[in-house]
Amino acid sequence: MMRVPSPAKLNLFLHITGRRSDGYHELQSIFQLIDLYDWLTFTPLNDKHEIEIEGIAQVDLTQNLIYRAAQLLKPYATKYCGLHILIEKNIPMGAGLGGGSSNAATTLRVLNSLWECSLTIDQLADLGLSLGADVPIFVYGKNAWAEGVGEKLTFVDLDQKQYIVLKPDCFISTQLLFSQKTLTRDSKHTTFCAYQMKPSDFGNNFEALARSLYPEVEEAMQYLDQFGSAQLTGTGACVFTEVTSDMNVNEIVTHAPCKAYVVHGLKQSPLCL
Repeated sequence: MMRVPSPAKLNLFLHITGRRSDGYHELQSIFQLIDLYDWLTFTPLNDKHEIEIEGIAQVDLTQNLIYRAAQLLKPYATKYCGLHILIEKNIPMGAGLGGGSSNAATTLRVLNSLWECSLTIDQLADLGLSLGADVPIFVYGKNAWAEGVGEKLTFVDLDQKQYIVLKPDCFISTQLLFSQKTLTRDSKHTTFCAYQMKPSDFGNNFEALARSLYPEVEEAMQYLDQFGSAQLTGTGACVFTEVTSDMNVNEIVTHAPCKAYVVHGLKQSPLCL
């Protein structure tokens, strides 16, 4: 039996810089891993060949990213066995924190070892990309400047800051946000150096739409804006702000209008240790 963490992430900014001929959007972002974890327990079933998943019944098995990640690795397994995978969900779903992608990446890394697939980290990241654009960052387990659809990664050193994260009581449809005609899709290409010089110039192209379409996001943003600069992560619904020395964090969390978390930025994923 093996119990391993699966970290969440924040997008410190998110710009759409264009649209490709295949319909996918070109992005620029920074992925910051944080110490909010799901936990996955892998138990070999030597008398079975099935993959069993417990703890996330609201997702159909064949659509579950953990299951799909395992299926991707099966052809490479030299010591295949059935598995019971228990997931302890702490990362909220549909929140822009990358929980599902992180679970898939954790599964790829663990089963690559358990099943003796002998794939490199780069090969695992390539497989993970077919599951979602956020999966490679969790496979590598390092903070990164991201471009393309999110798969072109340049690993960067980030200060390990503390953040307050709010999860509004709504589930945002990424498809709905992308379908809005008013979505900004032509942000100017920029650089990590420019971000380091003036991060306040960098925002999230989805934020205005999320605030207008989802009153719960607007409420959370207004609340955090009283204490710092509130930002949307990914396509939401979570919003966050950096903790500063003058904040009363306990008071802010206690009176938040929705579920609140206090998290720290990670230098790298625990899977890399």
